[in-house]
Amino acid sequence: MSNFSWEKYNQTPVVGIMRGFSMEQIREIIPTYIESGFYTVEITMNSEGAETSIATLLKEYPELNVGAGTVCNMDDLKRALDAGSQFIVTPVIDEEVIKHCVKNNIPVFPGAYTPTEIYKAWSLGANAVKVFPATQLGVKYIKDVLGPLNTIKLLPTGGVDKNNINDFFNIGVVGCGMGSSLFDKKIIASGDKAALKEHFEIIKKGTEV
Repeated sequence: MSNFSWEKYNQTPVVGIMRGFSMEQIREIIPTYIESGFYTVEITMNSEGAETSIATLLKEYPELNVGAGTVCNMDDLKRALDAGSQFIVTPVIDEEVIKHCVKNNIPVFPGAYTPTEIYKAWSLGANAVKVFPATQLGVKYIKDVLGPLNTIKLLPTGGVDKNNINDFFNIGVVGCGMGSSLFDKKIIASGDKAALKEHFEIIKKGTEV
């Protein structure tokens, strides 16, 4: 299994979340995604054919970091790793999942929300803690959390979009997770590759501090 590239991730620290896309749709989107300077993509395990999508992406686009999201338990984790996932994202704290990833040097971004959960996920060895859902309390909440917990790497997810992404990066997050606000269904359905590239580039610019 090829390893997760932090260098690639750090070029554009966005985890693109693909939920419910067919392999055909993924193949339509990914070349423009890469061309726009994005290298990290997460297939959620509750998508139909998730394992096949992960394995296919790894084979066809070796320049990508390909991981699995919505990994809730050890059964999900086993399926994700068997498919070749290079990193793991969870919506919740499952200690067994986090510890397995840490022990095996697999980057893991567990989901947490309260300061207590965030601290717990970090102390278990998370590479970054996914704060989910991020925009219910928004940028100010993340800023407040980073006050006392300033050594913890945070990855806000859920509601991050092109209008607020720069605000998150300006307060010191190490990345963010983006789903429908990144993979805009309207633009994708239109088949307009130039519009999609422009959309991706605006978001990429938002990560620059």
